[in-house]
Amino acid sequence: MKKGLYLSVICASMLYSAETHLETISVEAPIEAEVFKDVSGEDIKSADVAEALMRQSPSVSLVRRSGISNDVIVRGQKKDNINVTIDGAKVCGACPNRMDPPISHVLANNIDTIVMDEGPFSVEDFGVLSADIDIVTLKPKKELSGDVSLNFGSWGYQKASAYASAGVDNFRFLFGISAEKGGQYEDGDGNNFYEQVNNYIAHNLNGNADHDKKLKSQAYQPQYSDMDAFAKKTGMAKLFWDITDTQQVRLSYIGNRSDDILYPTSPMDALYDDSNLYNIEYTAKDLGAYSKSLDLQVYKSDVEHPMSNDYRMASKTSRMENALTTDMTGAKITNSFERENHAVKVGLDYSLRNWDGAYYGFNEKYIGASIPDVDTKNIGLFVEDGIALDKFKITLGARYDDTTVEPNIGNYQENDYNALGGFLLGTYQSDESTKLFAGIGRSSRVPDPRELYSLAKDGLMLGTPDLEQTTNTEFDIGAEKQFEKSLLKAKLFYSKLGDFIFYNSDNTKNMFENMDATLYGLEISGSYFVTDTLYIDSALAFQKGEKEDPLTGQTETNMPEIPPMKFIVALNYEYDATAKLKAEAVAASRWDDVDSQNGEQVLAGWGVINLKGSKIFKDAYELTLGVDNLFDKTYAISNTYEDLTLITGGGYQMLMNEPGRYVYANLSYKF
Repeated sequence: MKKGLYLSVICASMLYSAETHLETISVEAPIEAEVFKDVSGEDIKSADVAEALMRQSPSVSLVRRSGISNDVIVRGQKKDNINVTIDGAKVCGACPNRMDPPISHVLANNIDTIVMDEGPFSVEDFGVLSADIDIVTLKPKKELSGDVSLNFGSWGYQKASAYASAGVDNFRFLFGISAEKGGQYEDGDGNNFYEQVNNYIAHNLNGNADHDKKLKSQAYQPQYSDMDAFAKKTGMAKLFWDITDTQQVRLSYIGNRSDDILYPTSPMDALYDDSNLYNIEYTAKDLGAYSKSLDLQVYKSDVEHPMSNDYRMASKTSRMENALTTDMTGAKITNSFERENHAVKVGLDYSLRNWDGAYYGFNEKYIGASIPDVDTKNIGLFVEDGIALDKFKITLGARYDDTTVEPNIGNYQENDYNALGGFLLGTYQSDESTKLFAGIGRSSRVPDPRELYSLAKDGLMLGTPDLEQTTNTEFDIGAEKQFEKSLLKAKLFYSKLGDFIFYNSDNTKNMFENMDATLYGLEISGSYFVTDTLYIDSALAFQKGEKEDPLTGQTETNMPEIPPMKFIVALNYEYDATAKLKAEAVAASRWDDVDSQNGEQVLAGWGVINLKGSKIFKDAYELTLGVDNLFDKTYAISNTYEDLTLITGGGYQMLMNEPGRYVYANLSYKF
């Protein structure tokens, strides 16, 4: 019985670190997707969702920017190529330098489930190119329940979080709060953020007075050498109202307040990062033969993000702030029904995003626009049909999008885009232990306002206003096989990317450029049960990407941001339902397929050992102890592609090392 349960839990997604052992996808879930459950209860080392995903999926890589608010790469793509929704609401960040990616606007302690559908196999959301990541937050329950948690870690990390849920009559409520802060972590050589920056500067001084002065200006001022790296507070409130047995209204609010977030490899840090997400959902069931479920959603989000060089030496003579805001308003109506062996879903999707930014100097003096108050308006129509045919299941979908991108200030061109996409996905369950799937899909995403219209502080156009939208035509195939004591799963994908948007560092203006590309990869995961209490997990992921031709003025064709092969093996021991131990090795090969003409550099291979153990006391208290990077290795996993503005000394931009040995403890009480 226990073996069968473990195999069903592990089958879709192998564990990707010592940090978490989440129940992932069940055997009934789509084989092409990954589902990470009980995130708030299991991912307790950090509230950073990017780290949580990186640790659990072999196809996800981390883009390290700071101690928190990091970004992800999925199958060799990031930024707007990945669609992120929180409870179905589309969320965007305000920073053009990706200091506040969409995934950073909700914390792990507020999350119930994350569903990640890789590839162009979702038609319900706008702009799903590489992956669709749907984050589902905690839901209120009728009975009184909740959790109080305290977490402590190396370098002064502290986190406290709590939530409570209860109900009365037809109403259910949930309230949650959290607060965390952390110091500047140290790499394996014992260098914190301040020291990593100083070491880079010292290594790149060349005796040229102008060069060295500019380089030194990017250092932190000495009085900030040991300031905290971040402080973050969140709040969440939900109300579910069961109007009748077949109708429900759901109201929710999520707020984030972050202060003084240090981004050591960038010339600027975030003074604060504040976001609000409001969501209203209405569901009516069993309205008739052609409406099993009618769902209406209206949402709004806003983000405020000023970044400046206030903590750097440069601010003494040339203070600079880039203050940005973005807000998203959206609505979606979906109707679902079943006829014979068909499960049909049709819907209308609308969103309007505004993105605005401006540069300011001393005394908040206005200098000029950085993002010229741009509106991106989309209307999409979609339909999906799931067809059950004995051992076969066929799912097909289509979506049509009409999108307008329009600056509201300046004499810049408006862009209109239209796209028709869809997918066909087939699954064959040959027997109880074997499942096969194959699919082909096509999707598109439009250029974002930064790629089209971003401006330097002197007014130079960095964006490229006539960019084409990017299309992904992808073929996926995979298999899953369960044996008596083991399980094996493999997936392959092949993508033809039309008009992919690249950054061309050789240009002095219009830095973004369309170019076709090819991207393919492999993911393999498996588990073996030595005994009922001792089992081994392993996972491997590999991607390769090539531009069809070099960018203008260049000669290389390697795609940027294609992480090297990564491998993990973990030994798990579960003494009983209350005690777990885990030892894990994670390694990556040398990153030498790089886009060096656009700032990437060769990174050495690396390997680390992580340990974790947990124990439940009196059915309510749980103590977790862990150590990551046991042998205090110095290594970097994030490269230096120049589409991000990083500190540079005329050669390669500054790399950011990963944390050295990190020791943590978490104590939680559930009721």
